[in-house]
Amino acid sequence: MAEIDFISIIHQKTSRNYIERVNQYDKAECAAVAKNFAEDYWDGARQYGYGGYKYDGRWRPVAEAMAKHYNLQAGQRILDVGCGKGFLLYEFTQAVPGIEVAGLDISKYAIDNAKPEIKPFLQPGTAQDLPYEDKSFDLVYSITTLHNLYLYELKQAIQEIERVSKSNSHIAVESYRNEREKANLLYWQLTCECFFTPEEWQWLYHEWSYSGDYSFIYFE
Repeated sequence: MAEIDFISIIHQKTSRNYIERVNQYDKAECAAVAKNFAEDYWDGARQYGYGGYKYDGRWRPVAEAMAKHYNLQAGQRILDVGCGKGFLLYEFTQAVPGIEVAGLDISKYAIDNAKPEIKPFLQPGTAQDLPYEDKSFDLVYSITTLHNLYLYELKQAIQEIERVSKSNSHIAVESYRNEREKANLLYWQLTCECFFTPEEWQWLYHEWSYSGDYSFIYFE
């Protein structure tokens, strides 16, 4: 188990007005809308989520870095837990021609509006009940998804990722290292249920026998 950062470069490119989100809008109402993970969350106004989640190629460097690190090859299988519209999975098919991909997401809207090349490989479902055989993927990853679960669901999801992975896995979640980052996270987040420091996340991974890699994103 090791901390390896693949996505902070993507996260840091986004501009965020933390104070506006809590002063200009009804944060509780926005969070309630966002937690439906429907059209408003993905493609509605910014206060409800992404403010329009369109393919723009930003995930290609992430796919290339992960493919290199995990030495992914044609014919191997990867799973994205919380795949959204499948943009990162698509980039894996470009970075590693011949790779086999699968994705699962709680949002039917995201899957219905997924990138066409990837849509046939996606299905609705929950991270805590993965419909796959034991050790059936060469890489299982979940990026900015698992912090949206309640604690008892989180344990199940992490153990499911461990179960379906042959060896390699990666979990990226939101976290905070100080009071400023904690405040910013609370201001900005709409769907999070688990708020932990890196040390707490690492402790949970150890307690739940997770053997894969992990990383964190911070709201600086």
